[in-house]
Amino acid sequence: MSRSTNMRLGGLFSYDRLLACLYQTVIAGLVIGAAYYLLISTQESLEARHIETGFSFLSQEAGFPIGDSLISYSPSDSYGHAFLVGIINTLYATVLCVFLATIVGIVMGVAQVSGNPLIAKMAEVYVEVLRNIPVLLILLFVYGVVLVGLPSVREAIEFIPGGFLSQRGIFLPRPIPGDNITLLLSAMVLGVIATFAFNRWAKKTLDKTGKSYPVIWISLALLILPPVLVNSVIGDALSWEIPELKGFNFKGGLVFRPEFAALVFGLVFYRGAFIAENVRSGIMSVQKGQREAAIALGLSSDRTMKDVVLPQALRTVIPATTNDYASLVKDSSLAIAIGFPDMVSVGGTMIGQNGQAIEVIAIWMAVYLSINLFISLLMNIANKKFQLVER
Repeated sequence: MSRSTNMRLGGLFSYDRLLACLYQTVIAGLVIGAAYYLLISTQESLEARHIETGFSFLSQEAGFPIGDSLISYSPSDSYGHAFLVGIINTLYATVLCVFLATIVGIVMGVAQVSGNPLIAKMAEVYVEVLRNIPVLLILLFVYGVVLVGLPSVREAIEFIPGGFLSQRGIFLPRPIPGDNITLLLSAMVLGVIATFAFNRWAKKTLDKTGKSYPVIWISLALLILPPVLVNSVIGDALSWEIPELKGFNFKGGLVFRPEFAALVFGLVFYRGAFIAENVRSGIMSVQKGQREAAIALGLSSDRTMKDVVLPQALRTVIPATTNDYASLVKDSSLAIAIGFPDMVSVGGTMIGQNGQAIEVIAIWMAVYLSINLFISLLMNIANKKFQLVER
């Protein structure tokens, strides 16, 4: 055997390597032993309480009502159907909160670096106050103080035509699809395609000739006018159900109950403060010379912020905002504190009835993990799009 081979074998079976392998084997054995002990103890505990394991309970009758449901549900439905209602409620609240919190965060983040001292100071106070208060206290404050202070149903505030605000919640007109709804949806899709094509054309024209167009207003016209024209010409593509006061409450329309409204408002303004700080730090990370160069080229302050500063700031904003989105998803579980029937609330009722805590908690963990992994995937794709590429 050659000397080089002996050296390789000596390195492979050296004392340090053997000791490291021994340590790793002992640690792995301890972890496996602890997991096995925990499994055995859990099984014995469940058997002592006469609790069966497995997910077969999901097919049993639930027997409890759910106040808010986006799909049809009755107490005679199964536990699985009840859990599905809770999951849909969680997803609905999460998507709405992420969207609105992003808007609030961008507006407040840009306001913090505004040239107007009053606006900048007000945005700074909002961010500092909201970021340093526990989110649970904000939810309880919105639910127990703000919404309780709203007028009664008979004195509801009509804040938009057909939209009412009262202690019973927010009531909005509900769209009713007609026979020609397909044509209306097609017009909306064509409007989106036309808007995308116009934005690309306007950007290329600006790069080549320097001529700019009112992109925002034209885009809004392309998005709104086609479906409006189709609906006005056809007449039965879409109608609106207006909520009406009948007896002691409103009937018809869309209803956002106080629990759901408190959850959305609380999470939006709380997480919006964190996103606003991400936006502010991202804007400040862009070199001052970039703004000066844009102004020297004749761009307005709005165009400078939209076309020069914000695209570069996104490289800093997106990674930090991904964490805030994940935290918002997890914070939605606090809906149980104000009575909104999200996934955690529905699952807690199921645990109280049948004691299937392990299975219910496993479903909770799987759903929250799936939502956050999906959000991380989308944000990573966006991050790769905006990151700097070396040439």
